[in-house]
Amino acid sequence: MFRLSRKTLFAIEAVLDIAYHASPAPVQSREITRRQGIPRRYLEQVLQNLVRAGVLTGVRGPRGGYRLARERRRITLADIVRVILEMEARDDPSEAEDGSPLGIDIVRPLWREIADEYMKQLQEITIQDLCDRAREAGVESEEPDRVDYTI
Repeated sequence: MFRLSRKTLFAIEAVLDIAYHASPAPVQSREITRRQGIPRRYLEQVLQNLVRAGVLTGVRGPRGGYRLARERRRITLADIVRVILEMEARDDPSEAEDGSPLGIDIVRPLWREIADEYMKQLQEITIQDLCDRAREAGVESEEPDRVDYTI
C-alpha cells in the first residue's frame, strides 16, 4: 500500500541526485548526504535496497559509490517507490490478516484500488522528467554538462 514516508522521499531524492549530478565517477553516499541533507543511516539502507532492485548499481572500492543501473528515462518513480514499499511492508496495517468485515471487505480493497491508481501515475514519471524539472527550476548541478552516463 502507498504510504509517503521519509524513506520514500529520501529514495527519490537520492536517485534524482545521482542522475542530476551524473559524472563518469560513481556518486558517493557522503556526497548525496552533503547535497541533500539525508541522514546516512537512512541513505545507506535505501541505496542498498535500490541496488538489489536493479535501480542503481554499486561500485566498490575507495572511489566507489552509486550509478544509475538504467538510463534516466527508463527509471520511473514507481520503480523507486516499490522498493521502499517492500522495505516497509511489514509495518503496513492494510496487509494484516485480521480485522472487521468492513475493513477487510470494503476499506482495504478500496485503499488497494487507490494505491494502484497512484502507482500507475508514478509509472508515467521518469527520473529524466525530474532532471528536466530541476534544470527548468534553475537547480545548479555539480556536473556542468549533466550527461547521462548510464548504458
